[in-house]
Amino acid sequence: MRVAVGADHAGFRLKEDLARLLAEQGYAILDMGTHSESPVDYPDYAAAVGRAVRDGRADRGVIVCGSGAGAAIAANKIKGVRAALAHDTYTAHQAVEHDDANVIAVGSRVIGQAVAEEVATAFLLARFTGEERHVRRLEKVKALEAEA
Repeated sequence: MRVAVGADHAGFRLKEDLARLLAEQGYAILDMGTHSESPVDYPDYAAAVGRAVRDGRADRGVIVCGSGAGAAIAANKIKGVRAALAHDTYTAHQAVEHDDANVIAVGSRVIGQAVAEEVATAFLLARFTGEERHVRRLEKVKALEAEA
């Protein structure tokens, strides 16, 4: 699986740690930046991850900012991206299983490295169930996106 990773300056160190762990787990990593702790704007990196997923260069995306909230909001502006903010493993896998999330956002100032690693791993191992009720709901989400 190809995974796009990205972060702003607040998430840089955690993004680096996650990218290293995921590569060790066998994932192909596409690093969308940032590449230092110099101040940058989170929408730029969330959008880069979202576009990589939308365009098929990555199968899933992981984005990190201070809270994760801004990155999730920004990524969700990219058509076809379904980004979930998750700071626990249940949300991480359920967002994929029920909502077909393709990007996850985490906050480096909210959770530590160990929990972030568990969250990212749960997200990447999860699969959309394809159950009728989830497909029906996902179609409604896609219809909302088409209104924009």
